[in-house]
Amino acid sequence: MQFDLLHVGTLVALAHILGVVAACHAILNTRTSQGAIAWAVSLVAMPYLTLVPYLFLGRSKFAGYADARRVENELLRAHAHPPEWDRLASSAQLPAHALGGRLVHSLTRLGGMPFLPGNSVRTLVNGTATFEAIFQAIENARHYVIVQFFIVRDDALGEMFKDALIAKAQQGVRVYFLYDSIGSFDLPHRYVASLRAGGVDTHSFATNRRFVNRLQLNFRNHRKIVSVDGERAFVGGHNVGVEYLGGKPPLSPWRDTHIEVRGPAVASIQFVFTEDWYWATQQLPQLDLPTAPSDPANSADPATGHDMHCLVVPSGPADKQETCSLFFVEAINAARERIWITTPYLVPDEAVFSALRLAALRGVDVRILIPSRRDHVVVFEASKLYAYDSLRAGIRIFRYQPGFLHQKVVLIDSVAAAVGSANLDNRSFRLNFEIMVMTVDRNFAKEVETMLLADFTESREIDRNEYRHASALRRVLMHVARLFSPIL
Repeated sequence: MQFDLLHVGTLVALAHILGVVAACHAILNTRTSQGAIAWAVSLVAMPYLTLVPYLFLGRSKFAGYADARRVENELLRAHAHPPEWDRLASSAQLPAHALGGRLVHSLTRLGGMPFLPGNSVRTLVNGTATFEAIFQAIENARHYVIVQFFIVRDDALGEMFKDALIAKAQQGVRVYFLYDSIGSFDLPHRYVASLRAGGVDTHSFATNRRFVNRLQLNFRNHRKIVSVDGERAFVGGHNVGVEYLGGKPPLSPWRDTHIEVRGPAVASIQFVFTEDWYWATQQLPQLDLPTAPSDPANSADPATGHDMHCLVVPSGPADKQETCSLFFVEAINAARERIWITTPYLVPDEAVFSALRLAALRGVDVRILIPSRRDHVVVFEASKLYAYDSLRAGIRIFRYQPGFLHQKVVLIDSVAAAVGSANLDNRSFRLNFEIMVMTVDRNFAKEVETMLLADFTESREIDRNEYRHASALRRVLMHVARLFSPIL
């Protein structure tokens, strides 16, 4: 018995020593003070529970990683950017509305991409509409197809996607396929092998070419991009899997939003893919953009008659600024009438949360739509406490009732709307590569407003009584979960 107790005591002491060492490492290397505190406290207090997760989630700094990625991006943007950027960007006029002008001026400098006129954007409000449009575009491809997803499943939808890409490759169309190695961790080798055997240029996105750490789950590529022939591109929240079509109870029906973009902004979306592809392969994809018309206004889709102005805002952990977090802060600060946000995870950092509260205090209609069903327990519990805290500042919180809400949409007044892949959480703000497309156009903003109003009618607005009536255990769980919000 004494022998066993000696061994147990030794293991406990060793765990605490390792926890202290890991806590010191977290303090030195975690990107934010909040994250450093969260890791340090949990590693010292509960090393038995947090040491292993820290190996996967906490070691977020690679020697030379951010600098290497940043240098590559700067070189590509200086020497390999689409030639139309120079001409169209110089001809683009800032929106007449003061809000749009201020917002565009700051976000173009933040994201490093031009504000471009002559686009057409339409919403795709569910998985069926999204993948029908994507499959149709792929079927009509003549020159090339680019595909990038965070999650790719080997299920019925994944098989259809694979078959469609192979069919185009066998017709002589260049097909580029990039998937995240962690998001698609369960994608079998035979799936990738079939794509490559069928002529599809297929690669995984790894954290770093030279400093690969297979235990690292941070710095994931969360973008979802499809583009065909430089004429149309698709961006949004959907990944490739039957759950995005509502085929995974109890989360079904799945609520998500994609957009289809036509016009000069497609070049910006493709260039984001080019940066990721070059990082993964050290090769540039052959993406020959179509010749643009002499009048940018005529490049809009004739079916809509709109000349929409679009700004692509890519973000990632190698950015000089915390682009994603600042994007939300600036969008919220720019709002004068309303700011409506839909997100599956409400775990904002202090800057974003402060901006939301201040917007509500100055009389802006601030609404946030979140799920009523959970896919991640800790994140869901942390989101609940942020939701209740938001109510005290006058922020209205709605829970979507029919199924799981996964869309990422921002509506600013009646002027602008953004759709993309970024969630309202620390992973999107600082650890993942994301993409948002902001469209400054009153007609498109009206379309997004109509879509969100339909979502609000199928949602339940929460009030403070829910927190007051929650059990003591439930309240404790919410507060404990929020302690981990900087690292969720």
